[in-house]
Amino acid sequence: MMLEPSIDQLQTHIKSKYTLATLAARRGRQIQDEKILQIEKPNSVKPVGIALEEINAGLLTYISTEYKERRQ
Repeated sequence: MMLEPSIDQLQTHIKSKYTLATLAARRGRQIQDEKILQIEKPNSVKPVGIALEEINAGLLTYISTEYKERRQ
């Protein structure tokens, strides 16, 4: 069973596997609660899968706390 999108594809957008998992989990909860999607026709039916598709499409990003601290 192949999972799509693959971890290699996702890491072109977000380098850290930890950040990727955290971002997908948070967005998955938001999708589950609010039912608002940024992608029109997701392949996945599960919220975290949809979040991963959004990340792969470049629709979901983050700002690292390290970056915020350097800006101040």
